Amino acid sequence: MIIIMLGAQGTGKGTVAGLLSNELHIPQISTGDVFRKNIKDKTELGEEANKYISKGQLVPDEITIPMVINELDSEQAKNGAILDGFPRTIEQAQKLKEILSERNNKLDLVINLISPRDEIITRIVDRRVCPNCKATFNLKLHPPIKEGICDNCGHELKQREDDMDEQSIKNRLEIYDKQTSPLVEYYKKEGILRTEEISLRINRMGKDVAEDIIGDLKKEGKI
Repeated sequence: MIIIMLGAQGTGKGTVAGLLSNELHIPQISTGDVFRKNIKDKTELGEEANKYISKGQLVPDEITIPMVINELDSEQAKNGAILDGFPRTIEQAQKLKEILSERNNKLDLVINLISPRDEIITRIVDRRVCPNCKATFNLKLHPPIKEGICDNCGHELKQREDDMDEQSIKNRLEIYDKQTSPLVEYYKKEGILRTEEISLRINRMGKDVAEDIIGDLKKEGKI
């Protein structure tokens, strides 16, 4: 099963994807995590990607697509994957369709998450991630049991550098609005789009969304 997570940064894609990954037993492939690993390891692709990420810009396709292909072709993704952060443009979506077709595969579901913009900014600033198991926490909405420590593996939680600067966050959201939101219409026409709101104002969080999606997939006999 191949699933795509759509939505601006801070809408809860990582949380929902993580819960689905655990239930469906397929890996969550986050381009953000792939970029950060390459940057940390100082690979050639990582250094090129960092030139764009540090400015809050999208990484070019010639850097992003090869990374995604490698992940999809890995042993851990042989039964499917959840893509978080890719595709970001119509061109990437078309390329992904070609890649899957070449492997006699296809997209099963595209989940589009939406949230009020003010909640998104607050959520990003309060976000903490585990560099070891990739679990995501929020200081106010979903804090760890022990302050600063991952509930899952006991590793120290970190705040991403690009989550510290509010202006950088706004720049990323503007880029999403201009370049990535057209994917909603693209996948709506493909007939595989599911839009869900995650917001305090309706008392609906990522866990609620994930549980509903899993329940529906079971009813449809897909899992």
